[in-house]
Amino acid sequence: MKLYPFKFHPILKERLWGGSRLKDVLNKPLKSGGIGESWELSGVEEDVSVIANGPLAGTSLKDLLTEYGMEVLGKGVSKRFGNEFPVLIKFLDADQDLSIQVHPDDRLARKRHNSNGKTEMWYIMDAAVDAKLIIGFNHDVTKEEFLKNLKRDTLPSLLHYESVSEGDAFFINTGRIHAIGTGVLLAEIQQTSDITYRVFDFKRRDKNGNLRELHTDLALDAIDYKQRQDFKLNYGVEADTINPMVDSPYFRTSFLELTKDFIQDISGRDSFTILMCVAGAATVSNESGSVPISKGETILLPASSLTMQLNTSGAKMLEITM
Repeated sequence: MKLYPFKFHPILKERLWGGSRLKDVLNKPLKSGGIGESWELSGVEEDVSVIANGPLAGTSLKDLLTEYGMEVLGKGVSKRFGNEFPVLIKFLDADQDLSIQVHPDDRLARKRHNSNGKTEMWYIMDAAVDAKLIIGFNHDVTKEEFLKNLKRDTLPSLLHYESVSEGDAFFINTGRIHAIGTGVLLAEIQQTSDITYRVFDFKRRDKNGNLRELHTDLALDAIDYKQRQDFKLNYGVEADTINPMVDSPYFRTSFLELTKDFIQDISGRDSFTILMCVAGAATVSNESGSVPISKGETILLPASSLTMQLNTSGAKMLEITM
């Protein structure tokens, strides 16, 4: 089998804070509102993506990697992760504030949950005029100060609020307390992990009238209590070229703003390539096939690809590799 560009069925997640923009803006197949996340490419147990196009349509990502692991992932990625897909790709729509939360690092996640940690990146696709993110603290705090404010329901007073607009991008290290605010539609790239410690939820109740579970005890040893300002990405937006955004041990991300057809030799990359379309549309091809992509869609190019060709009159892409 010659491995062509793969598109996957989205895995749609109902969330208390979800809205309707995944349907209205990104054309996801929703029957109602309240869907907060579209998992575009996932190897998470119980939520494994399934190919939607071509001869391998209906094949799960897990089965694809069992059969063609090194050809899909690349030699170096296969050596490091086996047949585990190392990143989780999502679109999120926050119609309400998300809970204030934190993710553990690899060491703590493996010790407690036999899981990876959850380092992540956000690219803002759309934001209301007054939309904000919570990222970290507004000063260095102690664990005691954190707990005191948590008990008094005044934790938000310790946090840093970051105004956002379309095109802003952020790298969220493990240990960084954070939350997505009302009115934000974003693309998310993260380690393959679904470990989240919720510490504050504004006393909201779920559809059954219950307060959602908090994970304060687990979070205390995971939180970085220092004030840090290293989260906003300063990246180039030169047209028709690859603009680096993130170079981390967990994933590499670049930004492409295309005004015309684009072709890249990727034969020496030794990694899969993921393209998330955040504006416009294109046709993505390698030497074995092609598939259309439009805003809100995601394509996986296998590591065996020799070339990446994008035919377009206008598109913005996030390119993710290892």
